[in-house]
Amino acid sequence: MQAPLLMPMMALIAWTAIIGVVAVRRRVAEIRRQRIPPQSLARAKDVAALLQDTAAMDNFNNLLQLPVLFYVACLAATQIGAGGLPVLFLAWGYVLLRVAHSAVQLGSNRVMRRFPVWMAGNLVLFALWSCLAAVLATA
Repeated sequence: MQAPLLMPMMALIAWTAIIGVVAVRRRVAEIRRQRIPPQSLARAKDVAALLQDTAAMDNFNNLLQLPVLFYVACLAATQIGAGGLPVLFLAWGYVLLRVAHSAVQLGSNRVMRRFPVWMAGNLVLFALWSCLAAVLATA
């Protein structure tokens, strides 16, 4: 088993949990501040209409979408023994880019700053998958 490759996974899981806590705290604070009845937020369209601060929850949701491919890639690499330095480097690079993406989204949330970081993360993720494909092609 390639234990070092599990560390970037654990780091991104921990980051996702931290963002989840931040998202819930921000959401609850806004609901209390605006005195919004919780039941009035039962549908996504109601949330969008009533809440102003959605960046943290949006980021949390982002961390539960495309990163699924990251987790699968790390587990697959571990399973096939493809956890060499290039794969490990790409895995940590992806984690760092996701953290940077979160920092932008929870900070200024400027799309023209956030998009290049998001795109770079996607490129690193697909480079990771390309490494795995190359290992499988030569096996």
